[in-house]
Amino acid sequence: MNYEIIGVTVLWTFLYGYIIIASIDFGAGFFNFYSKMTGTDNIISPIIGRYLNPVWEVTNVFFVFFFVGIVGFYPDTAYYYGTALLIPASIALILLSIRGSYYAFNSYNREQKMSWAFLYGVTGLLIPASLSVALVISEGGYIIEDANGIQLNLEELLFSTYSWSVVFLAIITVLYVSSAFLTFYANRARAKEATELTRRWFLIWTLPMLVITQFVFLGLRDHNYEHFMNAQNVWYMFGLSLVFMGIAVYMIYKRINYGLAFIMIMLQYGFAFFGYGISKMPYILYPYVEINTSVVNDAMALSLTVVFILGLFMLIPSLGLLLRLFLFDKDYVQGRDESKY
Repeated sequence: MNYEIIGVTVLWTFLYGYIIIASIDFGAGFFNFYSKMTGTDNIISPIIGRYLNPVWEVTNVFFVFFFVGIVGFYPDTAYYYGTALLIPASIALILLSIRGSYYAFNSYNREQKMSWAFLYGVTGLLIPASLSVALVISEGGYIIEDANGIQLNLEELLFSTYSWSVVFLAIITVLYVSSAFLTFYANRARAKEATELTRRWFLIWTLPMLVITQFVFLGLRDHNYEHFMNAQNVWYMFGLSLVFMGIAVYMIYKRINYGLAFIMIMLQYGFAFFGYGISKMPYILYPYVEINTSVVNDAMALSLTVVFILGLFMLIPSLGLLLRLFLFDKDYVQGRDESKY
């Protein structure tokens, strides 16, 4: 049995789950700060708070599973990424610490300070930007291996069109996905003003999303032509992604079934993300790490595959239960009797 394919598929699913959930979380924090800046916090902040309270603690579970899994399946990734990601990963950890501190201060202090909201909102954009560097580096050309070991070519990274296009894609994804979910959530709470506000945010970020994806493909063509050509072999995946995006935008524009519209957005990102992953095979990191040659022995691969599949089957129902008991509980989502939670 090809454990490498099964393993990388499961890990990619964990990463996809993290992108969706973290985008909602990070974007909600930024929109919370933005609403305070524009004086609309009385409309949307209570709804954002009701979403964040039960969810923020589990946001990083998907990412932890992916990180542990990728190192377990492909130990060479620790060697190459360990040094290359030292700076961006350190920045991300600092930002995560600042973001975590916000929850502590916000939980034990009734006074809402603008400085806390600012740090919480800005880190929500900077964290995905810093983490996206890992995907940029995976395309090759940014790592130098010589007699002194592994070095990150910072000059190439900082002045690469492709790297900046991916960074902006990460930021816009956060705002696009989060505004779509908040539109659905505000409508579920029967908050008409909040629904219209978040709906307007979503429509504003639709065009930048279309534009930045084109820049990403153009940047990929210039940086890694082999991957760009492989992506054309799975054009239908990206085509379906565009179709689902069109359906979601139409539904939200026409105010039709916001919940189904958000599912369309999940499918949009699902097809695009897995299309990217398929076109990238067999490389995890060009040209050093491949799924066929860098995997651990078969016995360990089998054990890891079983464990992570079981973890996936446990995590998804648990998340569904959390959503049912808290986020989508009729009384909770409408802000009635929140004290019992």
